Amino acid sequence: MAQTYDHGGGVRSLRVPIPDNPLGHTLVYVVDTDRGPVLIDTGWDDPASWDTLAEGLAACGTGPADIHGVVITHHHPDHHGLSGKVREASGAWIAMHAADAAIVRRTRTTRPERWFSYMAAKLTAAGAPDAHVAPLRAARRPSTLPGFSPAAPDREIVPGELLDLAGRRLRAIWTPGHTPGHVCLHLEEEHPAQLPGHGRLFSGDHLLPEITPHIGLYEDPDDTTVTDPLGDYLASLERVAHLVPAEVLPAHQHTFTDAPARVRELLAHHESRLTDLQVLLAEPLTPWQLAERMEWNRPWDQIPYGSRNIAIAEAEAHLRRLVKLGRAEAVAGSEPVAYVAVQ
Repeated sequence: MAQTYDHGGGVRSLRVPIPDNPLGHTLVYVVDTDRGPVLIDTGWDDPASWDTLAEGLAACGTGPADIHGVVITHHHPDHHGLSGKVREASGAWIAMHAADAAIVRRTRTTRPERWFSYMAAKLTAAGAPDAHVAPLRAARRPSTLPGFSPAAPDREIVPGELLDLAGRRLRAIWTPGHTPGHVCLHLEEEHPAQLPGHGRLFSGDHLLPEITPHIGLYEDPDDTTVTDPLGDYLASLERVAHLVPAEVLPAHQHTFTDAPARVRELLAHHESRLTDLQVLLAEPLTPWQLAERMEWNRPWDQIPYGSRNIAIAEAEAHLRRLVKLGRAEAVAGSEPVAYVAVQ
């Protein structure tokens, strides 16, 4: 049975399950407009998830065929997965920030062997042991590539601009870090419950009430630019805090108020983590060695294979931030490259 909630003012949410994931579900928001309902995110591409989405929409007095448009906060499959099916059912447009749209295009067009080769090279450069890299070097068949074929968006979300939603003022706020093209969406309308603040914020995964979002590395294999996703995330947290929304409507867990307080908690968390990592870097460590020593939600030897790859990306994102701040540096001549704290 689909769980739905009426947030007032023509905004409702429904829980779309994520199979075999501790997050449990994605909160998909249904926003009424003068041209029909618009979805903010869609949920994971899975038959049970689709059935739940359809049931939830029916409980909201609509259905997949009635959807006018889909606004995607970011490209992850628990947010963008069902977009293609919604478009097939309704002809709805799909909007996404250009940076994440580029990732979707690469996902759709990159040959599996190119992706595996790139990942193997990245992990080797990070100091991963041969036993961890070997499965990627051996994988060549397209059927071994995990994930999905995401729908190509047909509209671009432009930061700072109002989306083309008849009868609504929904402004895009670019909040990179979790992904390069993550956006929050500021509903610049009076809150129906008269809570103090300015409108409501659909925060995707950028701002969650109890979870610290993963900082990801999503780089073009053919582009050698060194990015600073953690720095981007911290800066975009500040942008969201300055909005002072009356209520935050995230993609997971539950709605909450006092966004500036939550931003302060997240900024303090990352500063504490950077300080802890700087202590660990009293001796030279590769990104893999640093990840092994970092604090996770379970011991390193209990972290599954795929999650270790995510952990390596998180460690490297923090290393890049320390280097940019002048608090760590690469050890000259090290191979694979190791980093050490700057005293």
